[in-house]
Amino acid sequence: MSLPTTQKAIVIPEKGGREVINFTDIPVPEIKAGEILVKNEYAGLNFIDSYFRSALYPIDFPHTAGREAAGTIVAVGNEVTNFAVGDRVAYLAAGCFAEYTATSAKGSISKIPDDVSFKTAAASFLQGLTALTFVKEAYEVKKGDYVFIQAAAGGMGLLLTQLCSGFGAHVIGTVSTPEKAELAKKAGAETVINYQENPDYVSKVIEASEGKGVHVAFDGVGKSTFDASVASLRRKGSMVVFGNASGPVPPVSLLILTAKNLKLSRPTLFNYITEPEELEYYTKLLWKEVSTGTLNIAIFKEYPLAEYATAAETLETRKSTGKVILKI
Repeated sequence: MSLPTTQKAIVIPEKGGREVINFTDIPVPEIKAGEILVKNEYAGLNFIDSYFRSALYPIDFPHTAGREAAGTIVAVGNEVTNFAVGDRVAYLAAGCFAEYTATSAKGSISKIPDDVSFKTAAASFLQGLTALTFVKEAYEVKKGDYVFIQAAAGGMGLLLTQLCSGFGAHVIGTVSTPEKAELAKKAGAETVINYQENPDYVSKVIEASEGKGVHVAFDGVGKSTFDASVASLRRKGSMVVFGNASGPVPPVSLLILTAKNLKLSRPTLFNYITEPEELEYYTKLLWKEVSTGTLNIAIFKEYPLAEYATAAETLETRKSTGKVILKI
């Protein structure tokens, strides 16, 4: 197969907001001995893209945006033995908002089952793995637990809601509109609170959890919701912070944990799938959940690659419910 020498991609030339996003031509990468080259079909948007763009997470500029995609392998290095040309794969790597991406064959990559589409794979891989590892390792959700999920109708929120309700937990979630409330309820939330109508919603969370507070709070919003999430916990509760949608949580005093013997964690997916056997376990579990319909992957909207700036605005201004994806 003859490959092109140039490709379309989203390049971030410097630190900034959405105004620095550049849709342009860059070279198709040449792979090294241990790498594969993927022709991307779809890519998933995530808040982490904006964290790199704003330099909240350090990165060298210029860089090609994107961290999650699905496509077909079109070339393999001469040391690659676990993948072949023609394999359908989903992967996590830098630079996937492009027509072609080179990545290590030993990275966070998985073959896609025949009954899972490229679109679904790209929409589910990063957030699906994140949700699964969090409900099993950041806090092992059990039947009867009361679980509080901030932004329950977002991409991560809907996945967490489905998983936790599937385990038999009582899910309480916050949303910003009546439409999002219906989505959260459909995903399995028993109690849904519109925080626009109820800005002081902690009392409602506690009331919905036997008057004691929740066993765990999953908070991907960050700065603006952290205090309320902590206040919603019961004695010996667990606080899981995993995102900065409203900005990073400022430094906190450990003394806030002592009043109720709370646990606080700030996990990241990659430290749960570092070892090959960990990645294999969770990817197999993810594809099973997706294939059987246990996890319904809600795609909010699909944009062409050239319209990434508009897609990013949709995600970052919290207009979306479910996943926003790019068609490459």
